[in-house]
Amino acid sequence: MAKQALPHTLLLGCMALACVGALSGCAPLVVGGAAATTAVVATDRRTAGEQVEDQAIEMKADAEMRKLIGEKGRVKAVSYAGRVLLTGDVPTEQDKQRAEQLVSGVEKVKQVVNQLRVGDITPLSVRSNDTWLTTKVTTELINTKGVPTRTIVITTERGVVYLMGKVTDAEGQMAAKAAASVSGVNKVVKLFQIVSAESLATDTQPAPIENKAAPSSNGQLDDSSAEVQTMPVQ
Repeated sequence: MAKQALPHTLLLGCMALACVGALSGCAPLVVGGAAATTAVVATDRRTAGEQVEDQAIEMKADAEMRKLIGEKGRVKAVSYAGRVLLTGDVPTEQDKQRAEQLVSGVEKVKQVVNQLRVGDITPLSVRSNDTWLTTKVTTELINTKGVPTRTIVITTERGVVYLMGKVTDAEGQMAAKAAASVSGVNKVVKLFQIVSAESLATDTQPAPIENKAAPSSNGQLDDSSAEVQTMPVQ
């Protein structure tokens, strides 16, 4: 009986491995060395191309920051539709400015929001609490009706929550209020790109955003399609 059962067991095992391989093969979309899961592509309001570009931007920015800062600090780059948020700690003001210059030079970057802090590296306990706050804010947004959680990127740094994504004005307000209500959050900063409800209702593809960003007199980018606001914490 054992000799007869063995081929059957092996057959089932091979079928299972084949299924896993098929699923894993379908999960990532790899273009130019960057990967995006199909789940994200299906629910994110960025185009698939934008998602791949954002992942490439983050990898290139991280590489530049490792060369610039090394073990002297920590810099996290989060990109959404070409807008890059920099958070973390750097030793000097010169390092902060240089980090922004380097990331601004990365291909496809439209704007850099430089929130780097000059000072010692934030203690692990604070960073662990930031991770926990991100989890709590994510849960709160999921439980808030009308908030498109899967198209919102949440970053928490020293108790400050940054929200990025393509949302309507009403969705952005609801998301910010929900995040501000979470215990332990010190401040909520909205870095949303505002889209119209009509464009979402009539177009099954990700809503197009006209990028009107242009250098201002001080050399900084002014993105008139994006809303940058601080939300008071309740």
